[in-house]
Amino acid sequence: MSRPSLLLRNPRTGEPDGTIATTQDTDLRTLASRLRVAQPRWESLGPLKRGEVLQQWKQAMLSRRAEIENALIADTGRKRESIMEFDAMCGTLDRWARLAPELMEEKRFTSTMGFIDVARNLRAYQLVGIISPWNFPLVLSTIDLFPALMAGSAVILKPSEVTPRFAEPLLASVRDVPELAAVFGVAIGDGSVGGNLVSERIIDLVCFTGSVPTGRKVAAMAAASFIPAFLELGGKDGSIVCAGADLDLAASALLWGSTSNAGQACQSMERIYVQRAAHNEFVVKLAERAARLSLAYPSLDDPGLGPIIAERQVPVLEAHLRDAIAKGAVVVTGSTEVERHGGGAWVRATVLTNVSHDMLIMTEETFGPFLPVMAFDTIDEAVALVNDSRFGLSAAVFAATNDEAEAIGRRLDAGAISINDSTLTALLWEGEKHSFKDSGLGGSRMGSASLFRFLRSQALLIKTKPIADPWWWPGI
Repeated sequence: MSRPSLLLRNPRTGEPDGTIATTQDTDLRTLASRLRVAQPRWESLGPLKRGEVLQQWKQAMLSRRAEIENALIADTGRKRESIMEFDAMCGTLDRWARLAPELMEEKRFTSTMGFIDVARNLRAYQLVGIISPWNFPLVLSTIDLFPALMAGSAVILKPSEVTPRFAEPLLASVRDVPELAAVFGVAIGDGSVGGNLVSERIIDLVCFTGSVPTGRKVAAMAAASFIPAFLELGGKDGSIVCAGADLDLAASALLWGSTSNAGQACQSMERIYVQRAAHNEFVVKLAERAARLSLAYPSLDDPGLGPIIAERQVPVLEAHLRDAIAKGAVVVTGSTEVERHGGGAWVRATVLTNVSHDMLIMTEETFGPFLPVMAFDTIDEAVALVNDSRFGLSAAVFAATNDEAEAIGRRLDAGAISINDSTLTALLWEGEKHSFKDSGLGGSRMGSASLFRFLRSQALLIKTKPIADPWWWPGI
């Protein structure tokens, strides 16, 4: 009897072009049991040895680089970003293999009571579940996977049903490293597979990256199962451009920050607020640059923006654009509707003015290459506009000096603030940050704190001196 399969879609053509077998509930439980059996030995290896195993895995992945990249390209329809994903993933692996042993060193100290020492013992959560999204399938899977493995956990990865193809060559590389294959597995399927992982307590901890509505469901299921949930959800990232800022720098940086991966990134800059004295000049500079940014079509090797990866995102883009235009927004350059080329859905870098907060394009996550620009008068007004959002993932501030931009940035309700640049959080993962408001829940997935999401601290309380007459149990 054949197993049910997912239908795979090519975003460049809009057509189905393959299938992949899904993981059934019995298979999921069998996988979880196998990983749990192997996890204690994996944890006992210690972080230095685990780092060596991960470096062996990196070499196995490098030997299959073309297969992994081609799978990413087939699912996402973009080439340049897929190559960048692989390189970023290797850098992240190296970083954790280097950092984790030092971070996990045993700590021991003498308490204030003098005769009791305290030793810290770190214990990993036995089985971690990672539910990853479709916009950066490899990077946003391994950003949680590597620290979890380095902590000593076993891991089940559930990639998005929109972009699951990379899992097959990834698992092939895992099989080349038996110590890793014992503690890492992949579950393929739609949201019900991820739901089973959490609601049936197959795992001990969940990391989820995705939309706010789905994240809320995951959080509720995790609470019911009484397991920790670490959620990085949507964003509607705002940027402030002050009149004294370098407008050429701001225009170039924000164009990149808004259109990288065709705007399909949670940290994409989706709102731009410019001080009125600089507004018109900035819009001209931004529009000139945006107009030069083409579509990566008809060839994968063409420079420019790739297609909209998930067909289900297209109605959102259409609704936001229609709503803005109907309420008076002006398209300075770019697409006035979602374009169809070769069967795929495409959107050009689109600059809009005359926008306001009664428009969806200024309040709800769009996940496309739209750059709505709104004027402000005072810094207080700009801060209020950025903070007038239920999201709080990241933001950016451009001003005459770094000190001025930093002072403004400290007032913004967002986890990562780029100072005189845009979307630096996509490049640098060493700064610890939290998601504000509806953009997430739980500890930081950036910085060294990321590792400790997967560890529990045991305190060993060691009496080092005999006490003749302990005051806390007299007469016994």
